[in-house]
Amino acid sequence: MTSVLWQDLTAEELREKAARDAVVVLPVASMEQHGPHLPVGVDTILCSGVCKLAAERAEGVEVVVAPTLWCGMAEHHMAFGGTFTFDIPTYRAVLLALLKSLERHGFHRVVIVNGHGGNIAALGAFLPDFARETSLSIRATTYFLLAQEAMAPFMDDQVSVLHACEVETSMMMVLAPETVRQERLPDAYGMLDADLTALTRPTVGQYKPFREMTDTGVIGDARRATAAKGQAFLDASADALAKLLSDRGGHG
Repeated sequence: MTSVLWQDLTAEELREKAARDAVVVLPVASMEQHGPHLPVGVDTILCSGVCKLAAERAEGVEVVVAPTLWCGMAEHHMAFGGTFTFDIPTYRAVLLALLKSLERHGFHRVVIVNGHGGNIAALGAFLPDFARETSLSIRATTYFLLAQEAMAPFMDDQVSVLHACEVETSMMMVLAPETVRQERLPDAYGMLDADLTALTRPTVGQYKPFREMTDTGVIGDARRATAAKGQAFLDASADALAKLLSDRGGHG
């Protein structure tokens, strides 16, 4: 089977895909601390893996997965070290440059697939600008929100994806098991009694760095992670995204 990954294809093959009106998936993620037990590349590894699987599973549409933008909005993790972050103007400019490159190559449909919670607000704010400043048809989604309902039955202590948690750790046990520091799992938990609704959907907003909320850098309980759960979360995420792509390439 021909690879769905942009970087595996020749320029000629990509021109042909543009001519056939292929959908481009643009994964966007982050490079940030993920507790004592996971590498800083978690969001990039997971988002890349989900997008690749989804593109392979999509039906009735040709999909190519662009290289993952590995830096995003991660100021809230900077105090822990190991983190890169953009500011808003830079993030907007980088994304617009990538989109304009796709436009110049003759692609028309793009699905931005996000794998980092800190990017959500910025992406939502950028979409009107991108619609005005390009001719592209652009949709954006966060894969773990798109798949939240399908993932929920496999979660023991959570109702959504948190940070370096049961879900992310389980998925890393499948996609990059050699990077999980198993010996540090006993320390990999934080904010177990937190009001997660208040945390993720506050009525009154105030910026707080993670260092003020969790000593470990973890929100949730990674001690509950297993590879079996990870495969279930991965399949749920890939299938939900594949369904979106199959619906007229995510532009139905």
